[in-house]
Amino acid sequence: MHPKALLKEAAALLEQVLRFDHPADAVVARHFRDQKSLGPRERGVLADTVFRVLRQRTLLEWQAKAAKNPEGMDGSDCPMPRKLALLAFAGDDATLQAGVSEAEWAWLAKARALAQPESLPADRPELVHNLPAWLADALTEQLGAEGFTALAKALMDNAPLDLRVNLIKQKKREPVLAALADMGWEASPTPYAPLGIRLSKKRNVNRFPVFTEGGVEVQDEGSQLLCLLLDARRQHMVVDFCAGAGGKTLAIGGAMRDGGRLYAFDTSAHRLDALKPRLARSGLSNVHTMVLNNEHDQRLRKLEGKMDRVLVDAPCSGLGTLRRNPDLKWRQTPETVAAQAQLQTSILESAARLLKPGGRLVYATCSLLRTENEDVAEAFSAAHAKDFSAMPALEALRAAKVPTPEVLCTGGNAGHLYLRLWPHQHSTDGFFAAVWQKK
Repeated sequence: MHPKALLKEAAALLEQVLRFDHPADAVVARHFRDQKSLGPRERGVLADTVFRVLRQRTLLEWQAKAAKNPEGMDGSDCPMPRKLALLAFAGDDATLQAGVSEAEWAWLAKARALAQPESLPADRPELVHNLPAWLADALTEQLGAEGFTALAKALMDNAPLDLRVNLIKQKKREPVLAALADMGWEASPTPYAPLGIRLSKKRNVNRFPVFTEGGVEVQDEGSQLLCLLLDARRQHMVVDFCAGAGGKTLAIGGAMRDGGRLYAFDTSAHRLDALKPRLARSGLSNVHTMVLNNEHDQRLRKLEGKMDRVLVDAPCSGLGTLRRNPDLKWRQTPETVAAQAQLQTSILESAARLLKPGGRLVYATCSLLRTENEDVAEAFSAAHAKDFSAMPALEALRAAKVPTPEVLCTGGNAGHLYLRLWPHQHSTDGFFAAVWQKK
């Protein structure tokens, strides 16, 4: 594709994404389905350009406005999506220069110079952290100024690609690492999750035979650790209450060695449909899916008091996944977060009824915010003090033989009550989890 056409395509795609009507990855995927003539290289450049803009939107828009319009051109000749595409273009400069006019090239040099640290206004910290004010304030309150700065910097990076060894197909991690090395892929064991593997860079795992044969699944290390908190075993009856596409369902089923009975619930048939091919590849036969009308579906009554383990991986703001989904910081608001917290409480209350005495309940989110995490967990503990006792996450992680689990935990009198994962501290997505045992 000619550079001029590629830049035009990037601006058109950005214009769609920046409406924020739908998740960015869905908009990009739909655009690629519609534009079948785009090759792998063009798709890579377009996707990387879009996500660079989403990560640095505040800074890039300020640069675009501060540099004014290219000489001899008005706003209609070079609208904001095109300016952003030029500033964030993921291809090389030779391609970029071949696709712009002389005026645009001169403008780009001026706009780029504005991004130098000495050129940024001291009273505009948002140009550095690129987060909406409400979110920056909330995270600063939680982490302090130094911790917030480290987190904001980490959120600008790409997330690593982690794999989980499937115990149904592979008994140990080492043979998989050896197979990756044979392919020339650099990989290492994840520092905490005992079945995790981290690739040094993004790869097309569909080319990896062990993946196509079901020996590994793509799963962030933090997500793997959440599943370990559950301590699901071969003889148990287990519910993954908000299963989605089933990443955690597959990890739990593997821990159960395909024994017992594992229910995967969700209110979206579309999401559960995405689990089917993954189930077939995994070799699991103990998983039973059910589409719920809502968290109070009447069919749940027949399961009340019967479950050994229940995982509530609750719907949330998803702000712990900003390295993967940077559009979320522009699509979420304090109001949407508050609404999520109400839903999370309702789901947790309903799911807790399924446990038998002695059963274990795990509440988890991929949010960074206390509103969706500690506040929900503390309210549940207070409301159910007679029926449930809080279990330190540290205790569950030690039982799962997780190395140095104390660095993964926070909260409570001893600082070990909750699992709390941060991108800048643990190189995982942002996760939270609380654990209870039914008395």
